[in-house]
Amino acid sequence: MLKKEHNKFLKELKAELEDTHSKVQIYRTETEMRYSVLNDGKHPTKASKYWQCVREQNVFYTNLREESYGYRKLLVEIKKLERSIENEKDELELELLEIKLEEKLWEKEERERMGADRVREIEHWSRLKKELDDGSFDTQNVNAHQKESLKLQLQERAKNLTPGSSQGEMINVIGPLKTIDEDFKKQIEAQEKAMLNGENNS
Repeated sequence: MLKKEHNKFLKELKAELEDTHSKVQIYRTETEMRYSVLNDGKHPTKASKYWQCVREQNVFYTNLREESYGYRKLLVEIKKLERSIENEKDELELELLEIKLEEKLWEKEERERMGADRVREIEHWSRLKKELDDGSFDTQNVNAHQKESLKLQLQERAKNLTPGSSQGEMINVIGPLKTIDEDFKKQIEAQEKAMLNGENNS
């Protein structure tokens, strides 16, 4: 496929290219997970960060499970090709089968590499969950933290609104924030009323 000089150049770079391929980033680094995914603007509380870790870890676990079925099918395809190669008498058909086998072996190697990196990211999310879980929030019910976390997130977004912000942006921030504030206000009023009733009955 390539010219002689290109082949020569790639052979000279073989060690470097193999090193590049072995260390190239596949999925997110821990730095990206901590500071890009779990940033304070989107996830302002430990609880919101924890539950984002749960979502991210589940995506990688689900994908890993799904990819494992494809990998197992691939192993069967490789065995079938190896059997066909053993029995093939036609030279050209044999050549085609050997190319297909080479292609499948490369795919197997790539799938193994991606699977290993998925496991690495799953392990990082597990470690981050343990790090965030200080006992101050509910780790069983995702809804328990959301009102407080969402309010802080919306307050942060409200700080960035300017006279140039679109009407849609303003509605998307101010509308939910106002609703949450009203809800908190009603909650406080109900608690105060309950306390007063308790004092009057004593």
